[in-house]
Amino acid sequence: MKLDLSQFNDLDMENIGDWPAQVKTVFAVILAILVFVGGYYFFVDDAWSSYEAEQRKEAQLRQDFTAKYQLAANLELYRKQLVEMEAQFAELLKMLPSQNEMPGLLDDLTFVATDSGLKIRSIDWDAEIQREFYIEYPIRMSVEGGYHQLGQMVSGVAELPRIVSLHDFVIKREESSGQLLMEVLAKTYRFKEGADAAAGKDKAKGKAK
Repeated sequence: MKLDLSQFNDLDMENIGDWPAQVKTVFAVILAILVFVGGYYFFVDDAWSSYEAEQRKEAQLRQDFTAKYQLAANLELYRKQLVEMEAQFAELLKMLPSQNEMPGLLDDLTFVATDSGLKIRSIDWDAEIQREFYIEYPIRMSVEGGYHQLGQMVSGVAELPRIVSLHDFVIKREESSGQLLMEVLAKTYRFKEGADAAAGKDKAKGKAK
């Protein structure tokens, strides 16, 4: 059916009932489209956005649940690992020198150096460094000897019953003697008294939460 556009001329907006049938049909279609578009933006669009947000929330909750389920499933294993770590930590603490053993470390390092055939130029304590849970005690050493003797000394320090680490190696050759001069910073550590108790209190507070 051909649409007669002349029917849209001189329409009386106050007397819609007298409009031609084709004009009424076109007007009804346009009105339906406007209602549909308006309804979508005023109702469906917000509802769809809320639906998508809930979907994202559901996905996040599923991920959280999976992670917590895995933690719960492995809880007993984590507890065993914690016990093992605490035992290893206690063993490491035993390897740290006590206050009474600190003076003897200079003697131990001196013995290791001389036993390796090195000549000691100097060895002395540096100022202690306070850390959060432990105290760092630096020892500056300067020794002279051959390449293999230096390696033997480093191996000897690693075999000491107390933890001593070596840092800041500087090795140069002495022109006068042809020997190697090594300056090194040795460090030992002591756990702060009461630091383990404070850590235990913090752990207890964390469990209470």
